[in-house]
Amino acid sequence: MKEIILHELKRHAPFTFFGALTGIVIMICLHSMPYKSAYNVFYVLHPTHVFLSALVTASMYRNYKCREDAGKCSPWKILTVGFFGSVGIATLSDSVMPYAGELLLKMPRAEPHIGFIEEWYIILPLALAGISIAYFRPSTKFPHAGHVLISTWASLFHIIMAGGKIMSVFYSTAIFVFLFLAVWVPCCVSDIVFPLVFVGNKTRGKNKNEDE
Repeated sequence: MKEIILHELKRHAPFTFFGALTGIVIMICLHSMPYKSAYNVFYVLHPTHVFLSALVTASMYRNYKCREDAGKCSPWKILTVGFFGSVGIATLSDSVMPYAGELLLKMPRAEPHIGFIEEWYIILPLALAGISIAYFRPSTKFPHAGHVLISTWASLFHIIMAGGKIMSVFYSTAIFVFLFLAVWVPCCVSDIVFPLVFVGNKTRGKNKNEDE
């Protein structure tokens, strides 16, 4: 598991670095965007992130757990892994970590904006839709770069909602760091590490050998 985590963190780093750079460019251009507009954009990007994360996380678990024995494919287990691996970790990435950064930077409208509470009727159905697709037609082929960009931009518009100061070098650098960290670790954990924790070493090792 340690090797998997380190490998995935290393593999995601270039995508995340590029995504954070695009976030800074967007932030410079749109940092004065009205609160309501930023809110609306966030609630397009965040639900999209939840859907894709649910699809990939549940698919990852299903592919590894059920390749050898279809009887191990408990719908409830797939639902549990897919739900908490998407809604829980996407919330950490898109809301909780950006909110922590907003508080540290003393942004004037810092609020947590927890999607599954504020807009539960959008977030929860999309998570369930992603898990359902994974159960019947599992797929992990969505490009990591696309997932990283969507997650980065969701975190970015959460920060834009909080308002801010003129984009100084210090301010831009601090936001870049928060964007990078808010996406880098959670994306790896959600798509790869979290579902494999529930697979078990024996099944994981067997499928790893087959994949090679």
